Amino acid sequence: MMRIAGQVSGLIGLLALVLLPGVLPAAEVAADSRAALSVSQPVAGSQAAGANSGASAANPLATAAAAGSVTSDPNAGPMPPGPIPAKAPQRFSILDPHTWPFSFVPVPEIATDPNQGTTAGLLPVFLFNDDHHQIRNILAPDMTVNTIMGAGGTFRFLAYPSEDTQWYAIGAAAWNLARKVDLFYSTGRTHSDKWSFDGRFYFERDPTDRFFGIGNQTMHGGQTNFTTEQVYGFGALSLNITKELQIALVEKPRYVRISQGALSTMPFIGKLYPGVKGLNGGTDMINRLILSYDTRDSQDIPRRGCLFRLFAGLSDRSFLSSASYTQFGGEARGYTSFGSRVTLVGHAFLQYMPAGAEPPFWAMARLGGEDSLLTDQQTLRGYGTGRFVDNDLSVANVELRTRVYDMDIFDTHGIIELAPFLEAGKVFHTMRDDPVMRIHPVGGVGVRGIAEPFVVGYVDIGVGGEGATIFSGINYPF
Repeated sequence: MMRIAGQVSGLIGLLALVLLPGVLPAAEVAADSRAALSVSQPVAGSQAAGANSGASAANPLATAAAAGSVTSDPNAGPMPPGPIPAKAPQRFSILDPHTWPFSFVPVPEIATDPNQGTTAGLLPVFLFNDDHHQIRNILAPDMTVNTIMGAGGTFRFLAYPSEDTQWYAIGAAAWNLARKVDLFYSTGRTHSDKWSFDGRFYFERDPTDRFFGIGNQTMHGGQTNFTTEQVYGFGALSLNITKELQIALVEKPRYVRISQGALSTMPFIGKLYPGVKGLNGGTDMINRLILSYDTRDSQDIPRRGCLFRLFAGLSDRSFLSSASYTQFGGEARGYTSFGSRVTLVGHAFLQYMPAGAEPPFWAMARLGGEDSLLTDQQTLRGYGTGRFVDNDLSVANVELRTRVYDMDIFDTHGIIELAPFLEAGKVFHTMRDDPVMRIHPVGGVGVRGIAEPFVVGYVDIGVGGEGATIFSGINYPF
């Protein structure tokens, strides 16, 4: 069975955002890029590159005459050398897209999901660039109608004031239950100063969440639905011991409530799994220490180097939490380039929860989907988001990123990349379990549109034991 987590047509919108801003400020692209501008983990480093093109020289002779190199008198001698007069700035006109201070791409939205229904709408994208032809701000609101959620809309503003600092603000609402507010700020990303900081505020009411039970061999037929209402804050203060070595203190207070979902075709989680912990929600105050060693040549589009992270976390009932548990683990990412077009990427993650008798299901390790979020969720693109849940988790991913086409279109350098991938992972309950036995293998291919040095838009197609999945969005999964 085919479960759609994103849409193939999203690729067209993604490539349009990469390639078209310098060509057609008012281009109309038939695609779904809503997923390409949505964010499931802190977006650390998404940025576009593009600019409005100037008016073309339709009459070369008239243009040369205006510059003083051609005169109307055929007997006149050559003009004496002198300074070329500066081109007068064009006055703003609402009817002339070349005078607008932004590039504008209206993108129709069409999304179909067997569980979430059909969504249709319009996503107008406004791209604001600086004097160096790099986009500093993106404004992307949308208006949609969904067969389950009803009418809704999303406001998005993403800011990239420098390579070292980025932030965004997102707000969304639908007629039937769904709500979201997502605010994120990151500074010190280049590790050039002594301190770095990431902060996030997140509120969500999602009536389409799924739960299949706890364990590595849960059946797809045991799928249930529920609404997650949660609010949390996230703060990470990092000491940059060197440019490559960092240690971070992370605090994440979280409040969760669970209620009836929006999908009448699926049972409520409490009906099939009445004994699972966390059905009434709760609070969680997780405290983590993370030691990182990072030699990547870029945080956003890395092609060389590595990233190693070790982490340990504690949540305790004596300090603002509903349950007590501990966790520790590590992550490794490696990037090796072969020439200017091919990059081999490897990723591995292992997490344990040794004191894991109390944690609610919504605080356990989750495997499935396209995002790799440290301690919260790991990538397995042949399954839906959070398909497998348990205390412990292991996963390995390999992909070969190959640049098959690139070109300069006015001020935008666009790249098309193909990335076949293989990956496998599992969840397990105790530290005595083998982390590599009975894993879930996945194979697939990713198609990416890149605007260096910051933006990656993707459509990833994966095939696992329950069929195919398609994910679209921005940023590499790892």
